[in-house]
Amino acid sequence: MSTRFLAIFALILACASVPTRAQDVAAPFDADLQRLAEILGGLHYLRGICGANEGNKWRSEMQALIDAETPSGERRTRMIAGFNRGYNGFQQTYRSCTPAATVAIRRYIEEGSKISRDLTARYAN
Repeated sequence: MSTRFLAIFALILACASVPTRAQDVAAPFDADLQRLAEILGGLHYLRGICGANEGNKWRSEMQALIDAETPSGERRTRMIAGFNRGYNGFQQTYRSCTPAATVAIRRYIEEGSKISRDLTARYAN
């Protein structure tokens, strides 16, 4: 009887450890999506202080990324945290537009474009 109980208990533990949704499982490109989210957050802040007058363009791009990927649970949380990390990191560093901020914008746009192209080329249907 105790062997049967242990087998049932082990089965219950195994079932409990399986994610409830397939979307909660990390995708092979999650690190790239998190980096892209961080870049979008940085651009949202930097373009704002550098007078680009783009409003919420980069926040909207982040929302479009979330809408397209439809992550749930921990994946969604990590993407949003990446955006906030990018925004807050530059907010702590720059209070006004400087030549270094302009260089950061250019580099972030280049890196974000590369990540987008690579992801599309590798994973698009």
